[in-house]
Amino acid sequence: MLRGLYSAASGLTSQQRRHDTITNNIANIETAGFKQNTTPLRSFNEMLLSMTGVDSNQPKTIGTWTGNVFAEESLTYHLQGDLTQTNNRYDFAIISNIAVDGLIFDQSGKAVTDNGEVVYQPQAYFTVQNEQGERRYTRGGQFSVNSEGFLTTSTGDYVLGTNDEPIVLPAGVSIEDLTLTNDRRLVTSAGTDTGIQLLISRIDNPHGLVREGDGSFRLEEGSAAAITEDDAVEVRQGYIEQSNVDITQASVDLMAALRAYEANQKVIQFYDTTLQKTANDIGRIS
Repeated sequence: MLRGLYSAASGLTSQQRRHDTITNNIANIETAGFKQNTTPLRSFNEMLLSMTGVDSNQPKTIGTWTGNVFAEESLTYHLQGDLTQTNNRYDFAIISNIAVDGLIFDQSGKAVTDNGEVVYQPQAYFTVQNEQGERRYTRGGQFSVNSEGFLTTSTGDYVLGTNDEPIVLPAGVSIEDLTLTNDRRLVTSAGTDTGIQLLISRIDNPHGLVREGDGSFRLEEGSAAAITEDDAVEVRQGYIEQSNVDITQASVDLMAALRAYEANQKVIQFYDTTLQKTANDIGRIS
């Protein structure tokens, strides 16, 4: 009898985590370059049931049955967000649509090969360096220049150039006087090359990135490499990339999580009433 109680309790925990994830997405709807999270739910510990054999008379083995549901780790959708023109020379936005030969990616950025292998669409990121000298990746392109002339992100991380060093503007040069070229170089209004080129990294498996907060990611699995001319990546100055959160879908998901939470809560209340009657009423009758 308690199996249903345990299932409802695990459902409460899972829906609460799902609710927290959605509210975090909604809270960051105006955060430039924010990538929304999702919390997958699994119904059983073993998702793949063993059902082998061509002969219908052959016994089929069903995997271990568990009535619980649990929320897996949060996954991030790294897809392109809409661009907004700000005309601010300090703002930069990436447009990334990297193709892979023979694959068509769905709306979540996933494709399946003929062999059944799941492949995710590669994504491009600004490459930055934190105060500890560690490399990080971000799509938040709202940059500024600190007192030492270094180009930094809104969180103070140093923006890296193709020489793998933090970008520092030449003395007496303001970014207001610089223009970004198609190959991501900063040149003066007179056309003089400053020698500065933004380092844009290609992440072949964006799900190898781990969110660290403030729109930055560290690469936990896989490798990163500078984009090439063949990659369909463009960087625009005077634009910012908006969050890729769909507010309409997020609102629907939020309501669904709330209703599922309430349903599990009522199941627990039912079991509580049943156990109370079992302990009190049945004991008196005997």
